[in-house]
Amino acid sequence: MYQAIVLLPLLGAILGAAIALAGARARFPGAEPSDDDHHAPVHGQSVHVQGDHAVIHETHHEPGGHDDHHAPAEPAAAGSRAVEIITTSLLMISCVLSWIAFYRVGFGHQDEHVPLFTWIISADLKVDWALRIDTLTAVMLVVVTTVSAFVHLYSVGYMAEDPYRPRFFAYLSLFTFAMLALVTADNLAQMFFGWEGVGLASYLLIGFWYHKPEANAAAIKAFVVNRVGDFGFALGIFAVFMMTKSIDLDTVFAQAPSLTGKTIDFFGWHADALTLICLLLFMGAMGKSAQFLLHTWLPDAMEGPTPVSALIHAATMVTAGVFMVARLSPLFELAPNAAAVVTLVGATTAFFAATVGLVQNDIKRIVAYSTCSQLGYMFVAMGVGAYSVGMFHLFTHAFFKALLFLGSGSVIMAMHHEQDIRMMGGLKNKIPFTYWCMVIGTLALTGFPLTAGYFSKDAIIEAAYSGHNPFAVYAFAMTVIAAGMTAFYSWRLIYKTFHGAPHDQHHYEAAHESPLVVLIPLGVLAVGSLGAGFAFKEFFAGHEVEHFFRESLKQGHIIEAMHEVPFAVAWLPTLMLAIGWGIAAYIYLLHPEIAPRLARQHEALYRFLLNKWYFDELYDLIFVRPVLWIGRVFWKGGDGYVIDGFGPDGISARVLDVTRNVVRLQTGYLYHYAFAMLIGAAAFITWFMFSGGGVH
Repeated sequence: MYQAIVLLPLLGAILGAAIALAGARARFPGAEPSDDDHHAPVHGQSVHVQGDHAVIHETHHEPGGHDDHHAPAEPAAAGSRAVEIITTSLLMISCVLSWIAFYRVGFGHQDEHVPLFTWIISADLKVDWALRIDTLTAVMLVVVTTVSAFVHLYSVGYMAEDPYRPRFFAYLSLFTFAMLALVTADNLAQMFFGWEGVGLASYLLIGFWYHKPEANAAAIKAFVVNRVGDFGFALGIFAVFMMTKSIDLDTVFAQAPSLTGKTIDFFGWHADALTLICLLLFMGAMGKSAQFLLHTWLPDAMEGPTPVSALIHAATMVTAGVFMVARLSPLFELAPNAAAVVTLVGATTAFFAATVGLVQNDIKRIVAYSTCSQLGYMFVAMGVGAYSVGMFHLFTHAFFKALLFLGSGSVIMAMHHEQDIRMMGGLKNKIPFTYWCMVIGTLALTGFPLTAGYFSKDAIIEAAYSGHNPFAVYAFAMTVIAAGMTAFYSWRLIYKTFHGAPHDQHHYEAAHESPLVVLIPLGVLAVGSLGAGFAFKEFFAGHEVEHFFRESLKQGHIIEAMHEVPFAVAWLPTLMLAIGWGIAAYIYLLHPEIAPRLARQHEALYRFLLNKWYFDELYDLIFVRPVLWIGRVFWKGGDGYVIDGFGPDGISARVLDVTRNVVRLQTGYLYHYAFAMLIGAAAFITWFMFSGGGVH
């Protein structure tokens, strides 16, 4: 069963890729397709089928813009429907099996170790590919396959007019397989394989509309920024092997206590071995989970299709870092300084991303910064030792954040691919089912009582209050403040999108509810957003934690301490929710003229937040421009002037010139050689006569 859970998405990816390649070869026989041959719709475009042809409609995002451009587009690629059915069906099967596994492992205590084959043998390094099935894995299997299955189903409707659906669904299934390989890993090499696999698949999905420059740039940015974190992750794996002579998780965990007090000579710094290992591993988590300083790729990744955002940036890839810290909890429990850094970074990320989300206008970017902020919450829980609580928020967050992303996609479809919430308004009665699903997702995200987010997010804040590491108080303050800001920007999105007067009458009048294949995933995720917290709170953050997770997590005594926090602390997040919600309602429902006035009065602060604390500009100044300058110097000066100047364009060119002229002397005609001999003889006789060598 466990092999099927992991390998069915891979089978879907292989079949989808084969059909996509066969369709491409049939469309472009004997030649590679050129850029002019493609007319795939990109962001800002939609395709409407008219007879046997499709028409791309260009959407203008300026105020008052209308559809005034039409261009012929390709019909759907051959096999599109077959790929949709194959990949979605296989993911649905994998999802059902994952829930069965979740029940058997979590509640039936049937942990398993499934060896598949020997992967690497090199000197002392022996790596077997095996599936590690425990409660932590079972939780991630449910999250990944459930969200992926319904994203596949949703994509059938959302991508219905895209000509290149086989390639898209193959990418989705490939991504799902890579994530499943990551969460079932029994050793660090296998985990790194899945880690890099989701990075590759995210690059392909973010840049799916590769004829769009913004999508290409976003895909490259995500790939490069993640390489920074992955470099740290790789160094951490090397350090683990150096200290334990193994990368098998059970062996590493067994030897971890013996590493206490040992040091590693790191560029002359005798660092504590466990602290350095954990910090390097956490560096990988910072990149993959878009934590502060390595967060810049996540908002730009919204350039991919909306289902990509829901799959990668709400429930799976960005949570890989959280899962990795939880999986390696036996190491982090022995490295309190590293755990303190995790807390600091998580709390800072939660606050930073919430501040930026306050003023964003792109509906997907608002949800993206919300994701970044909620990941910060999860790392706060990991840092203070409440690993099960962090996993609880990962579990519930998957439902309501996927719901918000897919709901945003339904809004974008209704508004003819418009994403600016300033161009929306009044959609509540036009798309009522989407509206109520978005409201449910927002209630869960902001922690409204009895919703999924209420139980998990409030538990993290209580854990931060109960924590004992040096940054626990800071984390408590930041998460409480972020809770108020989350409520504000979340309800700002709802009010500007669904309430008030429509700002684009043309698109408003054409707006209509999405097809059933889009609405079914929204409904299922809405149910999870409402009930997942209450149903599982005892197993993730209550008295059943040790019985439920057993040896899969190294849990301390913080769960007991959380249940003893003062009444005021327990209800403080709800108070912040009420304040943020009230301010949003006052500004955007009752007095909408206040918002632009505040932006003008505090223009510097508004610009600071709107430009995301100027991190992109700062990184451009510190890293991008110097690297470009160095590259240009080596290119023009080193390669062009020195190497080419003295090589192909210098000495080599002169040698060629000389030989080319000398070669001209060799004509092959006898009379030319006789003439040359005659000239030579005459020259010799003349020299002999005038040099005094003649006979007297």
